[in-house]
Amino acid sequence: MDYSQFLAMKQEIGLLIAFLLVFFYDTFATPKGSRYVPAFACMVFGLFTICGFCPCIIDMGDAQAFAGMYTTTPVITAIKNILNVGTLIVMIQALSWAGSEQQVARRGEIYQMLMLTLFGMYLMISARHFLVFIIGLETASLPLAALVAFDKYRNESHEAAGKYILTACFSSAVLMFGLSLVYGIAGSLYYAEIAPAVAFEGTSVSLIVAIAFVIAGIGFKLSLVPFHLWTADVYQGAPTSVTSYLSVISKGSAAMAFLIVLTQVFGALYASAWEWMLYALIILTITVGNLFAIRQKNLKRFLAFSSISQAGYIMLGVIANNAMGTAALMYYILVYIFSNLAAFGVIAAIENHADGKVNMDDYNGLYKTNPRLALTMMLAMFSLAGIPPFAGFFSKFFIFTSAINQDSIAIYILVLIALINTIISLYYYLLVVKAMFINDSDNPINTFRSSCSERLGLWITVAGILALGVVSYFYDTLLTL
Repeated sequence: MDYSQFLAMKQEIGLLIAFLLVFFYDTFATPKGSRYVPAFACMVFGLFTICGFCPCIIDMGDAQAFAGMYTTTPVITAIKNILNVGTLIVMIQALSWAGSEQQVARRGEIYQMLMLTLFGMYLMISARHFLVFIIGLETASLPLAALVAFDKYRNESHEAAGKYILTACFSSAVLMFGLSLVYGIAGSLYYAEIAPAVAFEGTSVSLIVAIAFVIAGIGFKLSLVPFHLWTADVYQGAPTSVTSYLSVISKGSAAMAFLIVLTQVFGALYASAWEWMLYALIILTITVGNLFAIRQKNLKRFLAFSSISQAGYIMLGVIANNAMGTAALMYYILVYIFSNLAAFGVIAAIENHADGKVNMDDYNGLYKTNPRLALTMMLAMFSLAGIPPFAGFFSKFFIFTSAINQDSIAIYILVLIALINTIISLYYYLLVVKAMFINDSDNPINTFRSSCSERLGLWITVAGILALGVVSYFYDTLLTL
């Protein structure tokens, strides 16, 4: 065996080194030293994230390993770096929760499992063989189930974990059934070998069924309608830091893996098969997510249905099926990371300091008692709604532009429906702003000072929302990869 091929997996190896450093520190630290495990984990992962942007350390070129089962390209390296940035923000925002008395004996496990699930997402994105893809998928899913159940003294957390693991098992079974049909048709699990077999097979019934099952299996991970029923309950029951990770990092990696599978494996059947399947899923996902978000009073459930709707917009980058669509998808994920984590950062800060208040009515008059948190939440809502000049406006603009680049009547209708839904989303995002700035409360949230880690996480997200809205360099860089 040629061990030099492991050099192609520099990001995976770097992540494993970071994981092992945190693991050994957590294992052998003294009782006094164990208090600094979360800070040490953030420091180590922060250095790893910075190294990912250094061309002298991480080669941005193409490379393969294990007979083509694993591959890396500049686009894959970039999306992994984007996921690293989001994970680092989650880690910083989780410092207060991880350092609480309830988590004192398990504070290191939180960060270790975050790194393990990120490693699985790396494999999903770099896989060019469905065996590696499945290994990555399960490596990403199992630690997440444990993180969802991390608040062991809360029944909601146990219920959420049960629903998540059952849904994950069911979705994996659906995906595996679809892959068994693909293997029966192509006789291989390599992406490169399946593609010509699919083109030769054409639109046979067995192949259409196989594609439908593959889309359904990955659709569960993305919370696409009608595979979304687990999302709101899991988001509500999981610890807020875990919910934020589920809503952005897990969704972003699944979206990129979905794009790669559909274009590289089933690309020959784009117009005749999966394009029309995605049309239906996108319309249902955006519309149902928006309509149900209007009805929510719990902010974590509210953001759950918001994330369902956002998944529909992300899929517009997949339906574009071009280089501009890939760049727009990556840019959308980057913007979504900053916007959604800003909202969850405010929710986590208030939950930690105001006895777990997470209902929208609890935020009435928040601007009068905690103006900085209210402003941060307002910026997050404006960005998620796509209001200029914030980053969310440009992410939606680029994703719509990439979709209509196909110049067909069907795609124009699809984008029109998405634009109408953007107006609906503007209404329910403004409900949160109205509660904070206009509604009065007899029992408002008391004035408090957030912890240093919470403030740092919020400053980073606000800077991202503002910078990505005025600096075109980020999108231009992604487009030229």
